[in-house]
Amino acid sequence: MVFFCRPRKPGIVFFVEAQFQKDERLYERIFAEVGLYFYRNRERFTSWQVIVIYPSRSTEQSDLLPHSSFLNGGQVHRIYLDELGDIDQLPLWVSLMVLTTVDKQQASEKAKELLSRSQKEVSPEEGHVIIDVVVTIISYRFGQISRQEVEGMLDITFEETRVYQEIKAEGEASVILRLLRKRFGELPEGIPASISTLKLTALDELSEALLDFSDVSEVESWLASYSS
Repeated sequence: MVFFCRPRKPGIVFFVEAQFQKDERLYERIFAEVGLYFYRNRERFTSWQVIVIYPSRSTEQSDLLPHSSFLNGGQVHRIYLDELGDIDQLPLWVSLMVLTTVDKQQASEKAKELLSRSQKEVSPEEGHVIIDVVVTIISYRFGQISRQEVEGMLDITFEETRVYQEIKAEGEASVILRLLRKRFGELPEGIPASISTLKLTALDELSEALLDFSDVSEVESWLASYSS
C-alpha cells in the first residue's frame, strides 16, 4: 500500500492510496489520517481530496455504510483498474497500473507491448523507469522467478534496468575505494561519500583516471572538477 499527500494549488491537498489487498478498516484509517493531517495543516489548505486505486471492486472494503457521506460527497474518488478499459487503448502510465490486473496468461505479452510503446512514446530516461516498473510488476505477478526468466519473458536484458545499474555502480564504487585505500592509505572523509554518489558512467571514467593518480589530492581534484 502507498499513502501520501501532495499539496496542490489553490489550497487543496490530495491523498492517494493504492490498495491491492482487502482491508476491512481501510476507510476508517484513511479518514482518520486525512482528518488529522487536515486539522494540523488547516491554515495551509482550504479542502482535501482522496483518490483510492483498486485492482477491482472485490478488493474494496465490504461495509461502506458508515462512510457513505464521504464516499458520495465528491471528495473521494475510487478507481477500479479492471474497469478502465482495454489496456492497449489507455495512456501508457495508466496501462502500467492496469498491467497489475491482467490475467497471468496475458501479462508477459502485454508487458512486452508496453515496453514497445515506451520506445515510441516517452524519452529514454522515462523508458528506463518503465522497464523497472514492468520488471517489478512481472516479478510480483509471477512470484519468485529468476532474473533469466524475467529477461526471457520480456525479451530484455537485465542490464537495461535501473536496479542492475544501481547494483553495478555500488559494486564498482566499492572496488575503486579499495584500490584507492591500497595506494594512498586512509582517505579523506569526503572522498568515499563523493564516490558513492557517482553514476555508473562517472565511475567508469574514474576507474581509468585513477591509474594516473600519484597522490590523493589528484583524486580530490578529479571529483571536484567532475561535480562542477
